[in-house]
Amino acid sequence: MLSVRDTAGYVLDMEFRMPFHFGDTEITSLPHLFLVVEAEFDGERATGLAAEGLSPLWFVKDPDLTFAAGLADMVDVVGSARSLAEEQAETASVFDYWYRLYESQREWASDTDHPPLLWGFGVSMVERGLVDAYCRHHDVSFASALRSGAFGVDPGRIYPELDDADPADLLPQTPARELTLRHTVGFTDPLTDEDLGPNDRLDDGLPQTLAEYLDAQRLTHFKVKLSGDPSADADRLGDLASLFAEKGLTEYAVTLDANEQFADAAAFRDAWTVFVDDSDVAPLLDRALYVEQPLARDEAMTAETRRTFASWDDQPPTIVDESDALNDSLGRALDCGYDGTSHKNCKGVFRGVVNACLLERRRRENPDHDYVLSGEDLTTVGPVSLLQDLAVVASLDVGHVERNGHHYFTGLSMLPDDVQSRLLGTHGDLYREHEAGYATLDVTDGRVRVDSTVDAPFGYDVDVDPSQFTPVEDWTFDA
Repeated sequence: MLSVRDTAGYVLDMEFRMPFHFGDTEITSLPHLFLVVEAEFDGERATGLAAEGLSPLWFVKDPDLTFAAGLADMVDVVGSARSLAEEQAETASVFDYWYRLYESQREWASDTDHPPLLWGFGVSMVERGLVDAYCRHHDVSFASALRSGAFGVDPGRIYPELDDADPADLLPQTPARELTLRHTVGFTDPLTDEDLGPNDRLDDGLPQTLAEYLDAQRLTHFKVKLSGDPSADADRLGDLASLFAEKGLTEYAVTLDANEQFADAAAFRDAWTVFVDDSDVAPLLDRALYVEQPLARDEAMTAETRRTFASWDDQPPTIVDESDALNDSLGRALDCGYDGTSHKNCKGVFRGVVNACLLERRRRENPDHDYVLSGEDLTTVGPVSLLQDLAVVASLDVGHVERNGHHYFTGLSMLPDDVQSRLLGTHGDLYREHEAGYATLDVTDGRVRVDSTVDAPFGYDVDVDPSQFTPVEDWTFDA
């Protein structure tokens, strides 16, 4: 039997390489929340960690929401999940504990204005800490525990069609040990030096423009952000196709992320027609794998969206991301005409596992359909968050995964030197020491090695003491 006995939260403000603007607020750092979970397994105590950068404007797309108010909401949902977890009765499995906590948080959130994507984040933090504690206590890796059934994952509790499913039969037999990195290309990110203003050049020894990343890391996979303006997006896609051609890049793949920018499915279809009809964009579209979250979450699964998708003969593979807000959202998305969903640990580890099982079951039933489980990013960085996320996507073997934390931060320079040293010593396949002395992600030929991540209990295998940072109860946001 297992239970959560105590939790504690700590915050480290991590400085960006370059400032971000959210409305009228300039953000120069992102608060990174560490959660310590003290669990009990058959009378024996074990401690696990979870961590995540707090990015409220992804969870709640509200133009009137300030960054500070969004941060307060994120702390609130984590606080609720912590309290509910500490009060919850013991259960026989980690999966069962997570499932009951999720339902308790759902009930709590019904009396608040918090949307499911946000309140679910609070559950995911406790979930990750509990998984970490379990793996460390039992000296087992996440991949091994998942395949052996040690977590007690029961997909049928979410999807009745999986009542008879054994995750070990639907998931890859072994975790991936190398992952292709999919580089994020924001709509305003500089492609070449010509796109940098006179005061924009950074002096931190890392690539800044996409051209520099292509030269330094030999990238082959890219996630391209769309603005929702078909003409501007076509110009941007054409510029990217030209840059790839200039660099001699012939074998590459792209995914397109609209981030809810299209008003409805008809607008998305019309924009796609603009892209298809543009000869400068054609080389890039030939290598497009899927489009991610084209519609606002309130519009994503309407009856009108379903009708538009059903009548669209040449619709590109399309997946949900933000609309994957509840444990059973993927099933509803597939019924609506989508082809899959994304995995992010911030939406839930076990949700991602169950989604992978559902997609594999559908794939076997309909082998001619291209179902998609992608790996996406929310600016994850070490020492905990990135490695735990990689451990999960490696176990689900998504093949390629978006990573962008190493672009927006100066490696791991924001961490104490001793933590960086331990990461370099234990996870030297994933990190390297930069010439400037800090640890940074080691991307070679567009790939990262994850052997040490897969073999660790749950992603990371170094001592991290979050209590050296600010207790969340004492922390305040400073714009």
